Amino acid sequence: MKEQPAQGGAMGGVEELYREVILDHFKSPKNRGELSGANAKADGMNPLCGDQLAISALVDGGKVVDVRFEGHGCAISQSAASMLTELMKGRSIAEVRALTSTYKKMFGVEETVPSQFVLDDLGDLISLEGVKKYPVRIKCALLSANTLLESLEQFEKKGV
Repeated sequence: MKEQPAQGGAMGGVEELYREVILDHFKSPKNRGELSGANAKADGMNPLCGDQLAISALVDGGKVVDVRFEGHGCAISQSAASMLTELMKGRSIAEVRALTSTYKKMFGVEETVPSQFVLDDLGDLISLEGVKKYPVRIKCALLSANTLLESLEQFEKKGV
């Protein structure tokens, strides 16, 4: 008697692992809460599904020393915020922009910022790659990245 291959094959296992990573960040988010002393802040919203997000960061010496998020929304937007804040802590503003560019390219979103990073540099954010199959959900996955970039733009405009 021949053994039947596992349902879903190898890709099914990877997708299941990614689903677990997303759910873990949703159920136990990293960097959720207010950041006292933040000098870079922005609010973001996805009106299509009601996701709301506030990003606050402490920038010093051109680096994102700490970054946090608050808000509510779907599992994709909230887990993406958790993953993104983990990845961006301690990075220079230039690195944040380059990593964000790489992240957006993963979804097929055009970016003008050149990036020295590749998908493997995205850490847990790579688990959201499957979202590109659902174009309406891409905005959920990108909400935290766009809001973080907005907070850094506001910081730079202040000239602190």
